[in-house]
Amino acid sequence: MRVLVAGANGQVGQRLIQRSSHDLVALDRGALDITQPQSIQSAIERHRPDVLINAAAYTAVDRAERESALAVAGNQTGPALLAAACAGAGIPLLHISTDYVFDGTADRPYVETDPTQPLGVYGQTKCAGEVAVRAALPEHIILRTSWVFSAHGANFVRTMLRLADTRDQLSVVDDQFGGPTGADAIADALLGMVDRYRDTGALPWGTYHFSQLPYVSWHQFACEIIRQGRASGLLDHDVEVVPVPSSAYPTAVERPKNSRLDRAKYDQAFDLQTPSWKAELAQVLGALSARS
Repeated sequence: MRVLVAGANGQVGQRLIQRSSHDLVALDRGALDITQPQSIQSAIERHRPDVLINAAAYTAVDRAERESALAVAGNQTGPALLAAACAGAGIPLLHISTDYVFDGTADRPYVETDPTQPLGVYGQTKCAGEVAVRAALPEHIILRTSWVFSAHGANFVRTMLRLADTRDQLSVVDDQFGGPTGADAIADALLGMVDRYRDTGALPWGTYHFSQLPYVSWHQFACEIIRQGRASGLLDHDVEVVPVPSSAYPTAVERPKNSRLDRAKYDQAFDLQTPSWKAELAQVLGALSARS
């Protein structure tokens, strides 16, 4: 089973490379630019994959407000072109999406059928990318996830550790809630789908929510990062994490207050035991500790 991955340098792309037992070809933007039809076609013709995973995206939430053309290209045009190319080649597409397709006003975890009402350009372009994939290719999985972290790239865990290294106090918002999700867990979910497709020649196509538990606020997440950071030796001093409202940190675009994703549909469709994000956080911190 040959798997072609777009977005090799991203958090999930890196973990797919490390965790796959398949014949996996992961390409960065220089080798596979999802915004260019010829680049996609050349990659498919050269590598002849059985499955394509799209881990590429424009993810700068605030910059997207002033770089809307780049966000459209990466999050809307790119997935549309990938889906069309996959349809032409007769292969399925596994596409990663986000909790930002919702406005965060619900009082419960979001299910897949809830109306999408993104708050900003990033969420709007990711939502449009989903629509384009559904329209072009029936054989697709759209995996919405949230609060992605790993030992690679820019993410909340690494930011908290970097700030805590030189400070005794951090202020973190406590009125936004979601499910932190390790890139390892996402990679394993996608690779589990590849395994099933290899074994059965089909998947229960559609949109799924996938995040790890328990749900927490950014403040609670930060507290656990600091606690485990101290225990692992990555931090050599105590750091106070002060809860503050979102209004204390104005941003170019409002974040969803509720990013909780209900993953019951995924759990029913796919038999994969997923650890809590706290366990995966420990693994991430162990990897970072080994580098230092």
